[in-house]
Amino acid sequence: MTAEILSEAAQAVEKAGADFLLICTNTMHVVAPQVEKAISIPLIHIADATAQVLKNEGIKQVGLLGTRFTMEQDFYRKRLEDNFEIEVLVPKQAGRDIIHKIIYQELCLGKINKESRVQYLEVIADLKKAGAQGVILGCTEIALLVKQDDTSVPLYDTAVIHAQKAVELALEKT
Repeated sequence: MTAEILSEAAQAVEKAGADFLLICTNTMHVVAPQVEKAISIPLIHIADATAQVLKNEGIKQVGLLGTRFTMEQDFYRKRLEDNFEIEVLVPKQAGRDIIHKIIYQELCLGKINKESRVQYLEVIADLKKAGAQGVILGCTEIALLVKQDDTSVPLYDTAVIHAQKAVELALEKT
């Protein structure tokens, strides 16, 4: 159902004259393959744009925060591992539960809590201890809560990276 809705929207964007397409959410990239098949313009995958930045910075092992779907399903993690040879670490179950809960019960509702920031920073620190050289903020709302100034671990905000890639491609077209 979601794939159909996004595919129809993508076709409308293509018919309107778009040169390429973005799905501006990490989790919805679970249906990116179906959307790509429905259009003839390129779909700029958020994981690919992020992986290019990681590769450019020499990151070989990265933590991934996001919704439960993004952290636990393989559509994001496997893409980075298979296509870019970047090992992806996710938090332990308790950490994944915290990350997911805060996204949906706070961040999506515009609530920013200091206690939640502390919990996120603990999960980030655990990922660093496990070997992560940086952490992907793999949900567009996470950057509302944690900033680079909060931690020495390099953070990769996928919303910013994806938008920068779109601007770069748009400027190439002019």
